[in-house]
Amino acid sequence: MKKELLNTIIEKKRKKIEFSIITNLENGEACIFEKNKSISKNFEKYKEKINFCFDKKKNGIIEGTNIFIENYILPIKVFIVGAVHIAQYLINFAKDLNFEITVIDPRGYFASKQRFPNIKIVNKWPKEAFEELKADKNSALIALTHDPKIDDPALQYGLKNNFFYIGALGSKKTHENRCQRLKEAKFSDEQINKIFGPIGIKLGGRSAPEIALSIISQLVSEVYKK
Repeated sequence: MKKELLNTIIEKKRKKIEFSIITNLENGEACIFEKNKSISKNFEKYKEKINFCFDKKKNGIIEGTNIFIENYILPIKVFIVGAVHIAQYLINFAKDLNFEITVIDPRGYFASKQRFPNIKIVNKWPKEAFEELKADKNSALIALTHDPKIDDPALQYGLKNNFFYIGALGSKKTHENRCQRLKEAKFSDEQINKIFGPIGIKLGGRSAPEIALSIISQLVSEVYKK
């Protein structure tokens, strides 16, 4: 790999920019690909297929070509609001999927290092917590407390900042009341409808690990729709 290309890769990683390294396996030529930017003319004819692999986060040889693509995608940031029992199972799934996890809960006796070892914990109310946390287009919010004082500010932040996934635990009635509060807070129906509530896909289970599985399954599904 040429030094110039290597320096470009290092710089893009430092700036946390998503990109791909495209390599022609026949002649060893390589270049950087970024979404919605021009590409080296020698790879131009493959741009549609490169775009497809980039969007689908697929690494490897592009079908029907001698072009190899390696994607550098920023990790999905998962903000879990509420250090409840379900969160412990949810985190186990999320860690295996290489998600970047943060637990937010002002209740220190719930959100502790003993219950959540090796996980970033913020023992603050969501409004304060998000003032110090960096959220971006790769952010997901999972609200689990059932407590409007904790969940609602987090949901409002997620909606205002266009998180790609927002879900909240609770019954249909709980969610109806939640939506009404958000309407009163001047959020539009279009914004409110972005919230998955009740959260998770319908697996039929009711135990904490089953609910966690339904949530993480829904989240992963939305990741691949981005």
